[in-house]
Amino acid sequence: MTKRERFEKFLANEPVDRVPVAFFHHFTTEQEWLSGMTNEAAFEKNIEGHRKAREVFDPDVIKVMNDTLMIMPVDASFVKTPADLRKIQPPMPGSPFFEKSKELTQRVVEIYKGSDAPIYITGFSPCIILRTAISGMDVGTEKSDKTKLHTFLEEDPESVMAALDKIADSVIALTKMLLTETGAEAIYLSVNNQSHYVPDEFYTKYITPSDKKVIAAVNELSKFNMLHICGYHGKANNLELFKDYDFPVINWAVHAEGVGLAEGKKIFGGKPVCGGFAQAETIYTGTREEVKAETYKYLDEVGQVGVMLGADCTVPTDIDDNRLEWVRQAAVDYAAEHK
Repeated sequence: MTKRERFEKFLANEPVDRVPVAFFHHFTTEQEWLSGMTNEAAFEKNIEGHRKAREVFDPDVIKVMNDTLMIMPVDASFVKTPADLRKIQPPMPGSPFFEKSKELTQRVVEIYKGSDAPIYITGFSPCIILRTAISGMDVGTEKSDKTKLHTFLEEDPESVMAALDKIADSVIALTKMLLTETGAEAIYLSVNNQSHYVPDEFYTKYITPSDKKVIAAVNELSKFNMLHICGYHGKANNLELFKDYDFPVINWAVHAEGVGLAEGKKIFGGKPVCGGFAQAETIYTGTREEVKAETYKYLDEVGQVGVMLGADCTVPTDIDDNRLEWVRQAAVDYAAEHK
């Protein structure tokens, strides 16, 4: 099968010649993340990293890693009370952020010209964008027992929801632009409530509506969209929060959640699933034999229908991309042995 044929069979929960493989990693340091509007060197490094990676591993699934423009910039420096959130102004079409995002995406898509693999953009939920705006990237390091978002939700949930709804409109507009003007085909949308940033009942009542607004809109743009329930570096989520999110493919942190691929496939109603490997364990440090053994373990558990092998989240930036080929070859061998 071609990559495209294989992926579409995977998406339809139909048999494949071997399971597709989808691993992703960043191309810049964490210190360079989000700096693409002001740091041109980091912006170029972000793009060129894709070119170097492709020379080693031609992926089954392409994801545009927008490290330096990763999370939409929203100025919340003036926010002192939750009511102030109603005044935030996320970027919209024609803004420098939109135009820079289009440039990055177009240039990365050009690097993969000639591949028939599906091409994803990377997107983030309104909640993640708002959290980053008001608390920075490292929300979990706050000294108080409650995150600012939790406090704001207790004090004035309607203002928080108004801000999330406004950001949702911006996420939708950005996604529409990128999927209609750059050659990218779908969104890999990151959502989470890692380590209970807010109580689950708050998430469901006040945050889920903005997630679902984005999901409904982007599903009109693509049939390939993938939901990434981000358990970055072992921070767990409650998968029940997301089990009715209507996305075609689901990825979650198998190791952080303690929920295997087969169990997760049941939780999400039999939808196609992606994952298996921990971020920085066997895939990063194991021998080729150990990587093959782990590949076999996951496929023994869940089978080869409606399954794509990947990781809990991004694998380390400095990983040897040849290791990704080890997984793909192990999948080829497994398929040959289980005809």
